[in-house]
Amino acid sequence: MSNFAIADLPKGAHIHMIGIGGISMSGIAEMLLSFGYKVSGSDTKSSGLTDRLKQNGAEIFIGQKAENVKSPDVVCYTAAISSDNPELTAARKLGVPVIERAEMLGELLKLYKYPVAVAGTHGKTTTSSMLSLVLLHAKKDPTVLIGGELRQIGGNYRIGGSEYLPFEACEYVESFLHFKPFVSIVTNIEEDHLDYFKDLNHIISSFVKFTSLTDSNGCNIVCIDEKSTQNIVQNVEKNLLTYGLKNKDADYTARNITLRDNGYPSFDIYNKERMLCHIDLNVVGDHNICNAVGVAAACDFLEIDPKYIKEGLEAFTGTRRRFERLGKAACGADVIDDYAHHPTEIRATLTAAKKMGYENVWVVFQPHTYSRTAAFLDEFAEALSEADRVMIADIYPAREKYDGTVHSCDLAIKIKGAVYMNDMRAIERYLVENAGVRDLIITMGAGNICNLGYALTDSDKEYLI
Repeated sequence: MSNFAIADLPKGAHIHMIGIGGISMSGIAEMLLSFGYKVSGSDTKSSGLTDRLKQNGAEIFIGQKAENVKSPDVVCYTAAISSDNPELTAARKLGVPVIERAEMLGELLKLYKYPVAVAGTHGKTTTSSMLSLVLLHAKKDPTVLIGGELRQIGGNYRIGGSEYLPFEACEYVESFLHFKPFVSIVTNIEEDHLDYFKDLNHIISSFVKFTSLTDSNGCNIVCIDEKSTQNIVQNVEKNLLTYGLKNKDADYTARNITLRDNGYPSFDIYNKERMLCHIDLNVVGDHNICNAVGVAAACDFLEIDPKYIKEGLEAFTGTRRRFERLGKAACGADVIDDYAHHPTEIRATLTAAKKMGYENVWVVFQPHTYSRTAAFLDEFAEALSEADRVMIADIYPAREKYDGTVHSCDLAIKIKGAVYMNDMRAIERYLVENAGVRDLIITMGAGNICNLGYALTDSDKEYLI
């Protein structure tokens, strides 16, 4: 960690951002612009995010070259940037302070009165989006920074006032240890990112450190449905509220859960014996009921009127790539795209889908990273077997290089009746020829599998495979 402090920057200081078009970096850039800093940045290609930043006053470079670094006061980079990046190298030669994205965000949190962090292995984007909508309905004018696109804010971030800031706190490489939130929500803890963490105990200890950073006047809001999160309750001395669906000792829970005709759940949220509000949720799955309860707990602590908790939660219809309805394929099947890339997420998505009354649920799964595929090969096979028909695409490598240790075929052969194909067009043809009008097709994974969903429904021309 560097000695950088945003308070030391003069008004109007110049910050250059390498990888400015990223989902988180773009939001941070907008926040910096809103506080009056001069912002420039580069990315490998233009996008709607870079276009929006340019319109709002940032200087954008497409392509990363040393000459893009024009004597800024600070250079901020995303973890995806390699150590020999020409702009990073140029900044170091110039003696310019260089900081990673999470450290910059950690400094920005100091400019807000109530930063609310959402952490956990699963559910961060959904939970932070739900929270954002409650704050919007309560007219708190939140600044929002999330990891997905939320229709109601027109993207992945919103620049509002300097009091409330709901944001995602990612545990990968322990980047969330840069943050000191007023309120922290922990949705769950499971084994993941095993290319960095040694094991589950290492992950739990990291979350314990994270919750110890929460403001002493604030609160940790922890789901205690699992043993892993119960470890936090036992090890952190800060203010604590708990929530869950399974654990009867939780401070906040859902009762009287029913499914409406459209498959969406209705339930009452309780704080012990005090009924907070009744919710008609407009997304499926028990996991989303639990996410809603966690948001209600955080908002109740922040003294948000329950009527706004109800309004905000009921206004949530999902974010892009989270059980997102794309339309119908040429064969008549409904198509949904989902970001699930961990066995628990896959099981939750398929369990919800199976309750929707389709004749067959198809899943086309694109494994994400070789290390995760190898670590959870059997768990992936078990979770995907919940679907009626399974197709496996090639592994999306992300930051990794193929080393020959695992292949998508290794997963496909573990699932009865599964089909492996290494060509997206061939998968598209197979689905159109074999799925039925009463079927559901889910394109699933954290890579570019969404492009298949867009191609099947012809719903977004720029993403066609």
